[in-house]
Amino acid sequence: MELLTTNNVWMMICTALVFFMHLGFSFLEVGLTRQKNTINILFKNFFVITMGLIVYCAFGFNLMYPGEFGLIDGWLGFAGPGLDPGADYDQLTYADGGYTYWTDFLFQGMFAATAATIISGAVAERIKIFSFMLIAFLYVAIVYPIVGSWQWGGGAFSTFTEDVGFYDFAGSTLVHSVGGWGALVVIYFLGARKGKFDSDGKPVAIPGSNIPLSAAGVLILWLGWFGFNGGSVLSADPALTSLTLVTTCLAAAAGGIGAALFSGILYKNLDLTMFMNGVLGGLVGITAGADQMLPGSAILIGLFAGVIVVLSVALLDKCKLDDPVGAIPVHLFCGIWGTLAVGIFGELAGFQQFMVQLACVGIAGLFCVIGATVITLLVKGIVGLRVDEKEEAEGLDIAEHGTGAYGDFSIR
Repeated sequence: MELLTTNNVWMMICTALVFFMHLGFSFLEVGLTRQKNTINILFKNFFVITMGLIVYCAFGFNLMYPGEFGLIDGWLGFAGPGLDPGADYDQLTYADGGYTYWTDFLFQGMFAATAATIISGAVAERIKIFSFMLIAFLYVAIVYPIVGSWQWGGGAFSTFTEDVGFYDFAGSTLVHSVGGWGALVVIYFLGARKGKFDSDGKPVAIPGSNIPLSAAGVLILWLGWFGFNGGSVLSADPALTSLTLVTTCLAAAAGGIGAALFSGILYKNLDLTMFMNGVLGGLVGITAGADQMLPGSAILIGLFAGVIVVLSVALLDKCKLDDPVGAIPVHLFCGIWGTLAVGIFGELAGFQQFMVQLACVGIAGLFCVIGATVITLLVKGIVGLRVDEKEEAEGLDIAEHGTGAYGDFSIR
């Protein structure tokens, strides 16, 4: 019983840290966007965590952890609506005594909202609020738990081949890339903000309103990752938890350095936003294999993630895709890299493991793209996607919420 209590307390602390990450996402997005859209950003972030928990309670948890895949073997199952540990529930044996059923739900519920938060940042400053709410609801309710069930729920990915199964420790693919694919699809249909690209198609920088606030958000997210990865050990095991936190921090540090140096060489300036997103890219990159990397491998994974962030930002600009906060470079591209890195640096590294990782990344990506496309086109057909030009110019705070974020202190 004492061991269960220790493990469960650690898991609850990690749950609180993952919850705290939503403040980090809010700060990051507010700071990297314009002041006239602050209320809109905060409203979306409040919505994804509140909606995410309710939806995950109603059916998401049992869609992601069905117990048996009775609908489509290995690919789709459902244990029924609501939360119920069952008549045979024994907290001393549940999850090998690592935590209780209720802690399990709450910890995983915090993850569920993250996918929608990733979409929130990418679509900032031009999407209708009700359109975003519908897209986020459907994506969290359907796409996220189904993909998660393929691995964490004991589905097809976990036994992909007889010898080697897919490995994603804390969600480089199952959380971050899932959100990243959704964000990519939505911004493709949504289009860029007015003024983001000039008449020749060249990108124009749209400065954020509060870079210090974004910096605070990144540091909060780094702290939150102690719970995101540390909690994914699913116990308070001292050796494995300590290793996971070490590799997580080393990858974050290396990601920041890699992005700052590479962008400095490429663009001849030291860009703080690249530095910050490099840190986040390193965190996303290590998330797939944080529990099985050596320190040197974690640093290499982070360094490459930092470079990938810089190159991905340039790629999106070239494709005329507008992501105001860099969510897609960080969560999608670094999520893919981190998942593949398990096949290069992980305990079972080798050609077979790498190909399993690659195949599952491709399958998950295809499903997310199809799901996000159907959802986005459905929402577009029902309520439309984008505010009109006048509302975008005025700012979504006034157009969508009827109020600004800051008082006018010049009025006495």
